[in-house]
This record gives sequence, structure tokens and C-alpha cells, in this order.
Amino acid sequence: MKYLRRLIWYVSSRLLALCLILGLITMVFYFSMNATNIYIILKDGMAKRAQVVMMGADESLLTPYFSAGYIDRDPMLMEARNGQSSYQNNYSITGFDHRINLDWVWCWPWEDSARATITERIPAIDGKLRASARDTAAAMGTPLPSIPKWQTTQYTVYLSRENNQWRIRNLTVSKVINEE
Repeated sequence: MKYLRRLIWYVSSRLLALCLILGLITMVFYFSMNATNIYIILKDGMAKRAQVVMMGADESLLTPYFSAGYIDRDPMLMEARNGQSSYQNNYSITGFDHRINLDWVWCWPWEDSARATITERIPAIDGKLRASARDTAAAMGTPLPSIPKWQTTQYTVYLSRENNQWRIRNLTVSKVINEE
């Protein structure tokens, strides 16, 4: 009886350890999968957002990345929608170098919401001054303005999973970074 009890204890303790290790590996796998999906959504979505603001691209390009409620209330998109974007009004933007740094992300594998901290930078913008803006500057006697720099900003991003697809639900400015 004593040997049977030892055998059962030995087998059950090894089985418990194996189950714990497999559970941890599964959790790490799903966390990594979610974090990768979130990074791709953030990188592509924020690049499309900048494209809509600077180049006047169609806002329907944002629907795979952002929730409809956020698209309606995003201040930068509202400016572009109302014709108040200095990029669209004064410049013909042909391209830009968009960069995202994912500073922090957390999402439990069993939850449908996540939070991340990102830093968005656009170090280079290609384009030229529109003829109408050039004429206005010449008439006022002011020097020709160069393309304004995109403000480097750190955001706290809230995401939700809708129909097995991550979408950006809200962007909150955490810090504006002044680069010289």
C-alpha cells in the first residue's frame, strides 16, 4: 500500500507540473498572438489616419482599424473633414515616413479589450507648396512656408476585439514630445 501511494503521488505531481507548464505555454502563445495583432493594427491604422489627415485619403480606409465611434470624434480627422487641415489646404503631400514605437501593451488572452502605449513619429514629409498658397504668401510678402512638422506624440490606446478583429476604440494623448 505504501508503494502504491508513493507511485500515485509521483505520477500525479509530475502530471500537475506538466499541466502547469502547458498552461503557461498556451497563455504566452495567446498573449504573443494578441500583441502581434495589436501592433499591426496600430501601425497600419495610425499610418492610414495620417494619410487621411495629410493627403485627404478617403475616411473609409480607417474602418478596418478604428471603431466607427472614434472616427466620428477624432479631433485631427474632424479638422481634415471640415477643411481645416493645413496639410491639405496649403500643400500637396506625396508621401511621408511614418513610425510607431509600441512602448507597452497588455491584454489577457481571455479578454476582448487591451491597452497599449505608443509613440507616433513622422520624421519626413514629402510634398510641395500649392500654387494658391504660394500666391498668397507672395501677395503678403511673407517667405514661402515649409511643410509643417508632424507633432511627435505618445498615446494611450484602448482597443477592443469585435468579431475576432482588434479595433482602436480610443486614443488619448499622454505626452507631446518636442523634437529639435
